[in-house]
Amino acid sequence: MNDNSKSAPQTSRVAVITGGASGIGLSAAQHLAAQGHRVALFDRQGELAEQEAKALRTGGADALAAEVDVTDRASIDAALTTVRERFGPVQIIVTSAGIESFQPVTEITAQDWDRLIAVNLTGTFQSIQPVVPDMIEAGWGRIVTISSSSAQSGAPSMAHYVASKGGVIGLTKALSFELAPQGITVNTIPPSIIDTPMARNAEPGAIVPDLDALAAMTPVRRTGTPDDVGAACGYLCSEQAGFITGQVIGVNGGWYI
Repeated sequence: MNDNSKSAPQTSRVAVITGGASGIGLSAAQHLAAQGHRVALFDRQGELAEQEAKALRTGGADALAAEVDVTDRASIDAALTTVRERFGPVQIIVTSAGIESFQPVTEITAQDWDRLIAVNLTGTFQSIQPVVPDMIEAGWGRIVTISSSSAQSGAPSMAHYVASKGGVIGLTKALSFELAPQGITVNTIPPSIIDTPMARNAEPGAIVPDLDALAAMTPVRRTGTPDDVGAACGYLCSEQAGFITGQVIGVNGGWYI
């Protein structure tokens, strides 16, 4: 017996991706655009975000860019106004904006701590909260947060980063329970080492000597790529993933399993 629903095309929806100008965020945007969604790339690097949105438009996608600081709620709200005017209500969000830092616990200042929490945890919440009403009204929504495998394993000299990403996992779990009755799924992806600009710019020797050394230690014998995570985002944001919520989906090459 054929089930045509399994091959039915995706409904075109409006997707916001924070940190969408590069790395994991950009790959998520590319996957969502390939599914026919209208995508908005939010990033502090406004010019780069516009460059990537233009590339998506050249490929036939509906895409726009906005310079957004996720620690500034007014910045988020202004960008969302533009998205709604251009594309309509938001029903998908991927929160990839984030920063990292390497400091021994004895050297983390109050300002260092506050900065990591503000971007990685509060910024995630501030990006999600204003689009939830759109999803509730539609009776459908997909939220994917990007956390970190370090929040599962711990990591030296990263107490503030680990705490912020652990908070993202907790926030994801809480939202999944609260929003599931409204047809909204909320999941998190904690990647292990992914070959992104942020990883390339990490302080030398911060965790292990280099990405090649990490690849040799990974069960699948390579580091991850943004596309590995972007593909998982694409699935979790799809119609087919409607029974998956509150989950921590490790994209980690076999680490921490």
